Amino acid sequence: MRLAGKVALVTGSSQGIGQAIAIRLAEEGANVVINYRSNPEGAQETLDKVVNAGGQCHMVEGFTVQADTGMVADVQRMVDQSVAHFGKVDILVNNAGIEKNADFWDVTEADYDAVLNVNLKGVFFGTQAFVKHLMATKQPGKVINISSVHEELPFPHFAAYCASKGGLKMLTRNLAIELAPLGITINNVAPGAIETPINTKLLNDPEKLNALLANIPLKRLGKPADVASMVAFLASSESDYVTGTTFIVDGGLLWNYQEQ
Repeated sequence: MRLAGKVALVTGSSQGIGQAIAIRLAEEGANVVINYRSNPEGAQETLDKVVNAGGQCHMVEGFTVQADTGMVADVQRMVDQSVAHFGKVDILVNNAGIEKNADFWDVTEADYDAVLNVNLKGVFFGTQAFVKHLMATKQPGKVINISSVHEELPFPHFAAYCASKGGLKMLTRNLAIELAPLGITINNVAPGAIETPINTKLLNDPEKLNALLANIPLKRLGKPADVASMVAFLASSESDYVTGTTFIVDGGLLWNYQEQ
């Protein structure tokens, strides 16, 4: 129970990686705020699993908050509601993210804004609201951003997504220095190819799946739990001397990838 007594807010936690993170942090003893944008059923499923994750020996609570993390007013309200419910927030996991597939010359302003607003702007101002809470209460804290191998690896036809993740990498490095005097650490977790609902089409296409697996030295896709395990470490006191760093969770993909 490395996180007993802590409160964690996980954005985009109604499914996939976010849901796995919420459950894992609850297993470690944290009370969890579950954020969703448009999937209340998924958020309820996460909430049920979070409550059950604590077990009989250590009861944990969950709380759901609807918010569009691409809107500054929503992320600020999300943090405020989380603090109002639990009295504090110790850990912020910026997991919510979107991507749009298009040739660079066909990307619309609307799609560009949608991707950058959720993946970078929302993280910036959500983290700001969280930091203001910690400053007001004079408490340390942990920020964990779910980035992507594409903060390093080019991904043709996903230019806006790559730009957002590259920006997140630099934001994390910058805030590591600025927030350190406050006792706040910030790190990125960068998944590679993970088995999530967003990859359903890939999982059902043997040719594309096998081509991807050929690029992964460990010869399998990652599971949401693989990412959640790294987040649990970064959320715990075991990572207190770690900040400004990206942790790659990709089975070796980044250093072995070749565009087909």
